[in-house]
Amino acid sequence: MRIQNNFAAGAGMIVGWRRLKGRITLGLLLILCVTTSWSQAETPGVTDNAIRIGATFPLEGDFKVYGQAMKRGMDAALANQTVQKHRIQFIAINDFYNPTEAVKAAKQLIEQGIFAMVNSFGSPTTKAVLPLLAENKVPAFGFYTGAAFTGPGDVLNFRASYAKEVESVVDAALAAGIKPTEVCAYAQNDAYGMAGIQGFRAALAKRTGTEQIIAKVDQILSMPGDNPERNNIGPVGVYPRDTVSARPGYLSLKKWETDTGNRCRLVATTAVYDPAATFMGYARSKGESWVFSTPSPAAGDRLVALLRDYKIRDKVIATQIVPTPNSLLPVVVEARKALGSNLDYVSLESYIVGKLFLTILQAIDGPLTRESFLQAARRQPYDIGGIQVDFTNDNQGSNFVLLTLLQGDTFTVIGPSDVGKLLTQ
Repeated sequence: MRIQNNFAAGAGMIVGWRRLKGRITLGLLLILCVTTSWSQAETPGVTDNAIRIGATFPLEGDFKVYGQAMKRGMDAALANQTVQKHRIQFIAINDFYNPTEAVKAAKQLIEQGIFAMVNSFGSPTTKAVLPLLAENKVPAFGFYTGAAFTGPGDVLNFRASYAKEVESVVDAALAAGIKPTEVCAYAQNDAYGMAGIQGFRAALAKRTGTEQIIAKVDQILSMPGDNPERNNIGPVGVYPRDTVSARPGYLSLKKWETDTGNRCRLVATTAVYDPAATFMGYARSKGESWVFSTPSPAAGDRLVALLRDYKIRDKVIATQIVPTPNSLLPVVVEARKALGSNLDYVSLESYIVGKLFLTILQAIDGPLTRESFLQAARRQPYDIGGIQVDFTNDNQGSNFVLLTLLQGDTFTVIGPSDVGKLLTQ
């Protein structure tokens, strides 16, 4: 009887222990689940083995040449790369370079859970998307825009601003003795184009006696709305976004010439490929001897091909914000090997942005979070295969601008003094 009682007591203890053990195990599992859920909620886009990032590009439509080149560059930079044993998963969604579509695409990416938006395209699209990214605390990194956005939200720009690109050319023209009234501008009538006009203004503001011109430029810049009537006010002609309507902007510059008694010697354009080429071709067909400049979004081999149709083989200056694709810098050599015949200025920039993003992630000491990424980005300058990037003082990583000149079928590198020689011929 005693043995049976002891046995029963022992059996009861075993059953009790098993129940307790089960409860402890269940509790631990619940704690683990809660911890995992909390961790993922704190760091969207970071899974057990991947870091998910996204971008919106014009992968279809009239501007697909940009989006497809950018995707090639990013894919090449991120291929087979890991950070803390996490592979990089890059998701690109087509937005047709349309602000409304860009917002829809960004919402999709946020719903899918992304760590950051990296290397999206366009100034008007970026302007539309940034409030949504800020609301969801998604960093905007290395977007293909030179509008120099500082917010809302966390924005880190790689490329030099469009303002800086335009300012560099206008500075060279004015330094060569060209009168401020002889420097004109032609721009897309939106955030992209007005960013270029800001650079035009900045160069003029460095010169004495330009107050009246600057007042007219300020009037143009301050106009509200998506497509206000900015023509026929000052030394600026504009065209509506998504068109190649060159005549109104051309007539605006001719009115400026009539009003001032001077002719435009340099017309600094801030347009995209087809509208830029159409405007230059139209002006040449009217017998204008104007020298044109164009920022990086409408520069390179595609512009050469378009201008060839208008028999334009000279007097076009193009700025770039990365080295030439035949540069011997280590990152360019690496990109050339990875991209082969697909390497151009656009894909090279995206390749560099991808490498920069990876380098900053790899510099994180501790958990992979958005906060640790931003801290690592701002903690120190970075050398990306010979290209210097520095976010320690502001959100502008690079101010590098390269001047090139159309000579026949190619753009060749020139210096500021060469701009002066061209304009005073």
